[in-house]
Amino acid sequence: MSDLFNEIDKRRTFAIISHPDAGKTTLTEKLLLYGGAINLAGSVKGKRTAKHAVSDWMEIEKQRGISVTSSVLQFKYKGYCINILDTPGHQDFSEDTYRTLMAADCAVMVIDGSKGVENQTIKLFKVCVMRHIPIITFINKMDRDSKSPYDLLEDIENVLGINTCPINWPIGSGKEFKGVYERNTKKVIAFTANNGQKEVEKEEFTLDDPELDSHLAYGQKETLLEDVELLDGAGDEFDIDAVRKGELTPVFFGSALTNFGVEPFLEEFLNLTTPPLARESDDGIIEPKSDEFSAFVFKIQANMNKNHRDRIAFMRICSGKFEKNMEVFHMQGNKKIKLSQPQQIMAQEREIVDEAYAGDIIGVFDPGIFSIGDTVCSPSHKFKFKGIPTFAPEHFCLVRQKDTMKRKQFIKGTNQIAQEGAIQIFQELDAGMEEVIVGVVGVLQFDVLKYRLNNEYNVEIIMENLPYQFIRWIKNDSEVDVKALDLASDTKKIQDLKGNHLLLFTSYWSIDWALEHNKGLELQEFGNV
Repeated sequence: MSDLFNEIDKRRTFAIISHPDAGKTTLTEKLLLYGGAINLAGSVKGKRTAKHAVSDWMEIEKQRGISVTSSVLQFKYKGYCINILDTPGHQDFSEDTYRTLMAADCAVMVIDGSKGVENQTIKLFKVCVMRHIPIITFINKMDRDSKSPYDLLEDIENVLGINTCPINWPIGSGKEFKGVYERNTKKVIAFTANNGQKEVEKEEFTLDDPELDSHLAYGQKETLLEDVELLDGAGDEFDIDAVRKGELTPVFFGSALTNFGVEPFLEEFLNLTTPPLARESDDGIIEPKSDEFSAFVFKIQANMNKNHRDRIAFMRICSGKFEKNMEVFHMQGNKKIKLSQPQQIMAQEREIVDEAYAGDIIGVFDPGIFSIGDTVCSPSHKFKFKGIPTFAPEHFCLVRQKDTMKRKQFIKGTNQIAQEGAIQIFQELDAGMEEVIVGVVGVLQFDVLKYRLNNEYNVEIIMENLPYQFIRWIKNDSEVDVKALDLASDTKKIQDLKGNHLLLFTSYWSIDWALEHNKGLELQEFGNV
């Protein structure tokens, strides 16, 4: 049992969140570089090497230089086993990020020093707050001209409503960026520019070291001394309990691209965060150090590698120890199963695992039985973890295949991509699958659907935009005759793949009309998970 406890205590599982282009994927790479998981960091947009970001595996991601799916990466560092969930920054893929945050115990928020808090950061931050998970902030790109660090902290506090506590403090920015002052050691770490593809040599100075003056620009030392005095006197005091409750965010300044400040950040991060957290279920709180295995599915991905042509269900282990070929109970399927081909994945690199512990993320082969939110557990202790809600789609398209001979591939492709949670599929009442209505949270998901159907299933599609903006599930479906509903002319009756009835509306006025003219009709914004 002590081995189990030791292994679980070593685990740290976190998600990296940010607005697009704040440098999240670059920071992920540099963390892997320090963990020895990769030897050379390839910038997302770097032209010197032909490498793309190691966490971006889908061809469309490499072409556009953005992350559109969440990647799962694991590495070891100083005795710890760290699981990183790299999320899409683009708001069109926020639903995938939301599900990924459900599998994390804390979040690293990356902010662009020149832009401060941006829209997408706010949305993702709110999900973290809702779950009360610790948030650690890395203010990136200090080697470029940035806002004043005071303005950046004020931005975080005012926009996100969380207190801040700087762990280090920047000296200048852009061409005048000379390094950071570490508040706990009271030392200045000098900035040495490099190409970011290797670890940085560390140069340290105390504030009274005469050599420090030659490293700083005119007036920077006086400004630094004033800043230090002000922070020590007026700043929020560091409180580890407030950090772990998600009420205070420790703030680090650095530059992921040039690799400055990444290792100190990583080391402090390990001190600030905890081993895996307990989870809520319909049978009470599930403790990580229980000797009973349990996990839930938070992501499903088909065709990650063209050579494999398979479906992987990503599971967050919540308690106990996983062993290869162990028998578990699949609660939603109501049967015992063996989790075959358990893997840990580094972008396209896969490694079969013999064992894994609470906090770890594993990918298992999915023959088509898993859905997002499913629970697997020891047959001797059956329960379900709380479900993951689905976002209501905001954009709709009518989709059909160009070549009617490829109906089978079209149905398979759209169904599989829908099961991954990237799109939602609906049909007109009593219609077949030759033509479907696809709903998405963000329009870029339509591009991904078109690309993936063509590349992975060899199906070309025709997409026709629909004018609908709102979707509602009929809550009291069994009590209502859907075909007899009195609806406005711009309202459409549809059903999902499980046979639940829904209505599509172009305006709030149409929703009000439906409720006023159909006594007893009850509508809801979220589907039952």
